[in-house]
Amino acid sequence: MRMFAFPYIDPIAFSLGPLQVHWYGLKYLFGFIAAWLLAQVRAKRYKLDWTSEQIGDLIFYSALGVILGGRLGYMLFYNFQTLVHQPWALFKVWEGGMSFHGGLIGVMLAMFLYARKLKKPFLNVTDFVAPLVPLGLAAGRIGNFINGELWGRPTDMPWGMIFPHVDQVARHPTQLYEFGLEGVALFIVVWWYASKPRPNGNVSAIFLIGYAIARMIIELFRVPDPQLGYLAFNWVTIGQLLSIPMLLLGFFILWMNRHENISSTS
Repeated sequence: MRMFAFPYIDPIAFSLGPLQVHWYGLKYLFGFIAAWLLAQVRAKRYKLDWTSEQIGDLIFYSALGVILGGRLGYMLFYNFQTLVHQPWALFKVWEGGMSFHGGLIGVMLAMFLYARKLKKPFLNVTDFVAPLVPLGLAAGRIGNFINGELWGRPTDMPWGMIFPHVDQVARHPTQLYEFGLEGVALFIVVWWYASKPRPNGNVSAIFLIGYAIARMIIELFRVPDPQLGYLAFNWVTIGQLLSIPMLLLGFFILWMNRHENISSTS
């Protein structure tokens, strides 16, 4: 059986004196820069009502939502006992631990506040943001891969990968699965869907549905966080449960817009 060895990559990209810059931190920088560039392209190509200054502020609000929501979400959803007994651990971001679902909630709150500031409809703003997100997610999964974390279950598939710091068993490289599905594939689908006028909220709905489905599938192959394990039936995980509200909300928006002919001008 053919298998691949995990290609060890130093998680520290480079050092500036005592300052160590990690690849995982650079992936956030890449994600925000990519989002800013894509937003500029969307605004100009589709003649959307967004100025460069508004886009810059939008990315700033989004960054705050991702970082604050992602960290708080991780502690609440995945490490609650530590948060209860050591609340100061919330601020130990250098130890790692970010939650996509927490980051999503944080971004939605940030977009709600920014939409009020701009006096734009909330779903108009989220429709503009949704196509910008997947490439950032893709970068994040590459960061997970470089760190050698979030590996998968044992497998006998020919692309199974051995993570020596875990054991000598070939496993699903689920970080790469997520890179492909939650990142590249979702970007293509949402970007294409958003390239034509849609009812307000539909672009956001497609993102929510697409991510939820991709995440729920990949969780079947991924080993859950050790402090939580499987929640039921040796396959249900917290990641799947947190994705269900996304899936339902996405379908609800599409259902509400089923007779809507007014095009979104996000």
